[in-house]
Amino acid sequence: MTAASIAGSGVPSTGPGPDGRPAGSVETIDLNGLSNIEFGDTEDELTRRGVLRAGLDTCGPMLTGHDTVSPVFIEDRLVLLWVGAPMRTPEGIAAGSPVDQVWARYRSVTRLRAPHGTQRLDGLLARSGDRAYLFLHDGRTVRKTIAGYADWARRLFDEGVGPC
Repeated sequence: MTAASIAGSGVPSTGPGPDGRPAGSVETIDLNGLSNIEFGDTEDELTRRGVLRAGLDTCGPMLTGHDTVSPVFIEDRLVLLWVGAPMRTPEGIAAGSPVDQVWARYRSVTRLRAPHGTQRLDGLLARSGDRAYLFLHDGRTVRKTIAGYADWARRLFDEGVGPC
């Protein structure tokens, strides 16, 4: 991940979003990405389409219209998206969701323990083929969602590298 140029499937929830807004008003991230941004897209392609902004006073490029989303690029390809509330998965999982819901809504979940003595959060990796959601949590509540290529999500967790 140190070489990274740091700059999500299912039935949507019918209830309110995590911030109390109607479910239809909360954007979702799935294992393909966002509605107009897909994993594997290049930085140049996203910039040309006007959805990636660089040169801002931030830790890296930002996605236009997605203030709570941080892209992670490896070798010019989008491999992960860090997302915050109110963004949620199609299964209704977002920052603030109970960890028990992750176990209930995904068929394949792997428990990941943060190294002892660190300030890092534990994780739950919900994998489907070569893609996955990585839910960072405090034991009770999801604190952050990362979606993208499963191998990169696992590597990010193991190495403890964030989007900045």
